Amino acid sequence: MPSRNFAATRRVLVIVLISSILVPLLCMAGYGYFDYQRRIADALNIVDRLTRVAQEHALKIADLNNEIETRTLDLLGDSDDLKIRGDEGRVYSRLNAIASDYPQLAAISVFGRNGDLLASSRFFPAPQVSVSGREDFRAARAYAPKPYFSLPLSGTVIQSDVFTMNMARVTKEGDFLGVVSIAVRRQYFSDFYRDLTADNPALLVGLYRLDGNILARLPDISASNNPAPNVPFATTLARAVRAGRLNIISTVDGVERILSFRRVGDYPLYVASGYATTAILKEWRSHFIVLASLSLVPCLGLWSLILFSLRQLRTEQAAWEHWRDEWIKRESAEASSRQLRRMGALGNLVASVAHDFNNLLMVVSANVELATRKNCTNVHREVAAVKRATVGAEGLARRLMSVARKQPLKLEFLDLPAWLPSATNIIQTALTEKIEFRLHVTPDTWRVKVDVTELESAIMNIAVNARDAMPDGGVFSVQCRNISITRAEKALPVGEYVMIALSDNGHGMSPSAKQHAFEPLFTTKAHGAGTGLGLAQVIATCEQSGGTAKLESEPGEGTTLFLYLPRYSGMEVTEEPPLPGPVPAATPASDHVLIVQDNEEVAAGLCAVLEVLGCTARHERTADEALDVLVSGAVFDFILSDVQMPGKMSGIDLAEKVKSMWPAQKFALMTGYANELERAKLGGIIILAKPFNIDELRALLSSSGK
Repeated sequence: MPSRNFAATRRVLVIVLISSILVPLLCMAGYGYFDYQRRIADALNIVDRLTRVAQEHALKIADLNNEIETRTLDLLGDSDDLKIRGDEGRVYSRLNAIASDYPQLAAISVFGRNGDLLASSRFFPAPQVSVSGREDFRAARAYAPKPYFSLPLSGTVIQSDVFTMNMARVTKEGDFLGVVSIAVRRQYFSDFYRDLTADNPALLVGLYRLDGNILARLPDISASNNPAPNVPFATTLARAVRAGRLNIISTVDGVERILSFRRVGDYPLYVASGYATTAILKEWRSHFIVLASLSLVPCLGLWSLILFSLRQLRTEQAAWEHWRDEWIKRESAEASSRQLRRMGALGNLVASVAHDFNNLLMVVSANVELATRKNCTNVHREVAAVKRATVGAEGLARRLMSVARKQPLKLEFLDLPAWLPSATNIIQTALTEKIEFRLHVTPDTWRVKVDVTELESAIMNIAVNARDAMPDGGVFSVQCRNISITRAEKALPVGEYVMIALSDNGHGMSPSAKQHAFEPLFTTKAHGAGTGLGLAQVIATCEQSGGTAKLESEPGEGTTLFLYLPRYSGMEVTEEPPLPGPVPAATPASDHVLIVQDNEEVAAGLCAVLEVLGCTARHERTADEALDVLVSGAVFDFILSDVQMPGKMSGIDLAEKVKSMWPAQKFALMTGYANELERAKLGGIIILAKPFNIDELRALLSSSGK
């Protein structure tokens, strides 16, 4: 039978299914990770480029403002406040001309020693304004001669949103003369940054002072909203680091960004560009979802195919298992059929041998009996030995016929609670002294109808097997109780049974031995130690009685045989068993007996025995010849016929013919085949089972004579 490893195929499909899930997931996870890292790297490159461009731009503006302030200082020289006021018109013209050329400039202003506005590029004459209290004026004086950048301003002088770059005017001797202040429009930087970022809301570009305060920024914020002083960004700038990167959450707008910053030349200024990580994550997530969706389509197809394959495999397995079961059933049926044919052939062979053996035994038995009755001198011991051998041979023939299911059974009503205790001594003779025998019979055990001799032989066979299985001793127990079978089992239909359980605690049987235990001629004993007919006779006896036998055994756990005998529920006929007593008197000498037997020696022995009994005998070889003799007018007191004979008619056919033609004719059949009994019994014909002895023949003739 071809083998199919569905479990291995299913494991492969499951592994493929799991792999088809895990591999794409791992690939997508790996791709997602590296794609996110790539986007982070791209964002860093973007902010680095933006920072460089913003740095160049801011440096250009700062250098330009520094140059303008230098030219303004050269224009003013060491003039004091009065002189500048007196020359205000000319100063205004020069400052206005310079400021008008640069759109980023909101105004160029000149403040005096006390912070008074002396001249401006936007107003002429200059309004009366003083900045002496402003932070940028005081800081410019303190930082002289370095430039100082103010915080964003709006209002008094320039009327615009600006920050200023201030440079103090000092004499060669270091005397403070005032401040030149250039107001730079913040909007100019915002517009530039907007063009630089293409108005991308995820990007940030800003101009910062050294202390981290914002001068210009996109996206824009209010002038008063600046980073906290102790955040990493502010502390990093305070350390005057030339360039760097940070990943921070802004204290201005709460957005997490990747930040790149650079210092603007040697000025106390920094430019910084940032990329919102939420935007990076959003872009990455959108791209990943699209890619995952596209990848999911073939994966779903593959998963559906694998799941379909698993379902088909399950269907195929169910079909294959059904086919296998059918194949096994067919093979088992064919094997059983072959076994039955073999067993049938073996049974026929055994029955034929046993039948011929029985005939030979009858010859031996008859002649030994005749020799005994003729008082042979000095051979009594030898004749007794032949008798004992004949009895043993008859037992062997009986077992052979029983195994072949050909042995005629003498079914009797049996009360097991009474019979089993009486058989204890016989059972114990089959056991050794080392083996303990236990018997338990339920008092209300039902009666059965069974051949007592065959049942006794079956129990003895089991006891002998138990003895051989327990060479060092053990326990052999027999239990008997009633059981009811409510669901049909193999070889055991629904009904009421008496179960006899015979158990030993010996070495048990292997599975292969247990499988063949009931087969004829099968034995596990050493060569010559067993015939292999014991358990075959046990199951044959049970089945011929309408029951069966079962066996349970495990290596090292002992063996239990269960004998199932059907409960007999018919009318009981009470018969007193015959008691041994004096041999009945010989039949009357006038009896004339016809012997119909194809075996000359058996016929000769029967004729000799009949002569001893005082009868006259005539022998015919076949039923056809016997019928011709009867039809010719010959009259006999008794006809004794074999069953199996050559010719057209069997013994049963002859009996039926005689009964129909001469109803009063006394007739008996002698046979060793059980399957011939039913037909004979239906015809009311007396049966004499082979082998029989002279006493049984005398009893038959005597009962027929009366």
